[in-house]
Amino acid sequence: MRSFAKYILPILLAVALLAGCGSSSDSGSVGSDDVAVVGNTHITKTEYDQLIAQAKQSLGKTFPKQGTAEYQALKSKAVTVLLQQAERSESASSDGIKISDKQLEARLTQIKKQYFGGSDTKYKTQLAQQHLTDAQVRQDVKSQLIYEALVARVTKGMSVSDSEAHDYYIAHPQLYSKAQTRDLRHILVKNKQQADTIYAQLKAGNDQTWCTLAKKFSQDPSSKNNCGKLTVSKGQTVPQFDKVAFSEKTGTIHAPIHDSTYGWFVIEPLSTVHPRSTTPEQQVAPTIKQQLLQTKKNQAITTWFNGLTKTFCTGGKIKYQVGYTPSPDPCASTTSTNTTTT
Repeated sequence: MRSFAKYILPILLAVALLAGCGSSSDSGSVGSDDVAVVGNTHITKTEYDQLIAQAKQSLGKTFPKQGTAEYQALKSKAVTVLLQQAERSESASSDGIKISDKQLEARLTQIKKQYFGGSDTKYKTQLAQQHLTDAQVRQDVKSQLIYEALVARVTKGMSVSDSEAHDYYIAHPQLYSKAQTRDLRHILVKNKQQADTIYAQLKAGNDQTWCTLAKKFSQDPSSKNNCGKLTVSKGQTVPQFDKVAFSEKTGTIHAPIHDSTYGWFVIEPLSTVHPRSTTPEQQVAPTIKQQLLQTKKNQAITTWFNGLTKTFCTGGKIKYQVGYTPSPDPCASTTSTNTTTT
């Protein structure tokens, strides 16, 4: 069930989506069992230790040794993810976002169906192998559902107009047009004497001659085992090659030409020039709209989350236990850093 491990472990690791963060209380002071306090949410050492343990399980032999810079970076990332989760959890709570038991069960059922064919036994076996508990998975799935609800609220009502899609299409012609192309065969060698000899043999030979000489002498790995054949796009080869490829008559073997970077080419066009083509706007408009909408949503989500971090970084809303302040401090980029260490 490797695919399930790839799904569930990122939720629990410091490189993950969201790990379930502690309890709320009326006290904003850092307790002896806390890593940090965000607002009224206590991030406990137990939760932090679980996150590090899962990172160790996932990374195996590559897990960094304590005391190293790599271990400190992992530790900081774990604390930062837990902080972000706490901030989002508090924001969701203030916005009245709640995840029902029905929603949680539905998502868990979906996970079991996707990865375990609906088998609860297989699901529990996999948890045991990954050193996870059902309670951990449920908490993290709930956190993911909260995250999705926040994203849905932030991006609600966003859309992309026909004119926006049209402007993007016009501004990016290179994405929706295909240059002229031509089928040809060629042999590339390093010196003129060899090129002249090959040219003479090809002029007197046939298709098999091309195959034999290309395989034996050509320095172009992309075509030498295909009798020298390839399709080139206009403007995408060196100038000398491009000129011959798109001006010489079909079936005419051109005398060797030289390029200072690659060497000597013998070229024979095999087809007429295939004309430049453009994908109609109507055909790609739905894809453009989807792409632009996702970009808008990503920008809105990033802006909102950055604003949320800034809010918690002011007024002493974040307090750290000694030794757990992350580096870099997520509040360092805000205009005012009011975090404290206890």
